[in-house]
Amino acid sequence: MRQAGRSLPEYREIRGSGSILDAIADADLSTEITLQPVRRYGNDAAILFSDIVVPAHAIGFGVEVKPGVGPVVEQPFAGRGDLERLRPLDPEADTPHVIQTVENLVSELDVPLIGFAGAPFTVASYLIEGGPSKDQAKTKGLMLDDPELWHDLAGRLTDMAIASLRSQVAAGAQAVQLFDSWAGALTPAMYREFVLPHSTRVLAEFTDVPRIHFGVGTGEILTAMAEAGSEVMGVDWRVPLNAARDRLGEGIAVQGNLDPTVCLASWDAVEAQTRAVLAANGGRPGHIFNLGHGVLPPTDPSILERVVELVHRETAA
Repeated sequence: MRQAGRSLPEYREIRGSGSILDAIADADLSTEITLQPVRRYGNDAAILFSDIVVPAHAIGFGVEVKPGVGPVVEQPFAGRGDLERLRPLDPEADTPHVIQTVENLVSELDVPLIGFAGAPFTVASYLIEGGPSKDQAKTKGLMLDDPELWHDLAGRLTDMAIASLRSQVAAGAQAVQLFDSWAGALTPAMYREFVLPHSTRVLAEFTDVPRIHFGVGTGEILTAMAEAGSEVMGVDWRVPLNAARDRLGEGIAVQGNLDPTVCLASWDAVEAQTRAVLAANGGRPGHIFNLGHGVLPPTDPSILERVVELVHRETAA
């Protein structure tokens, strides 16, 4: 998952204490941070070091990332007038550092690079709530009270995600991942009405590269999310992998889904749980072994090294 290097001592050594957005703005630093987990673990792919709020920050909406908290917004989105604060993203002018980072990585990596963007719903939730939210109450309220405004907002964020991903693919990213981290807060009906059309439009723009779609707590909306159109569905640890595959049916690959907290336990426990994830897949093709969400900073890197070794050994052709 993204920020896979957060538990690495070499990451902490060069990352510094400033905002993650400052680190992302430094293309050489972002390049090195992206490379670190690949060097350490021997991953089968690299994922760009960035953040889903980078485009909104770049256009001046007033988004920052507060350490230990996450994205926070000085003046949250509150009405139609705030749409004017969401001008179109011009990646060459607004996020040239992201383009440069991708170009750097493509020239150095011997594994594929995955680019990514935040899905319209999840980015909108930060802009409306003003920061992380457990229930997304204000966001749901806007959806229900003013559907027209919601779709206008989501439409602008859809355009922003498309522009960001297009610039990453043009620079050489070989796959894309759409993070709808908080979509699991929605009922299936709300997801289909308010979110699915926008995520579908994002993914439809990238039929020339593999597409991964991921959210947290999405068991009840997993099939609806799959309708957005991606080759791979990310599955968090709450849904057994065999159950997810049965729900999704044939023709869709899965990514996941070891609980990140498991990696804080002893190796014996981690090994057992890793094997359980592999067993749940049942040998079916199209499984990208991964954690069910991001790496936790206290994780012992040697544990993750052994997980990668185990998965490679057990799944070698």
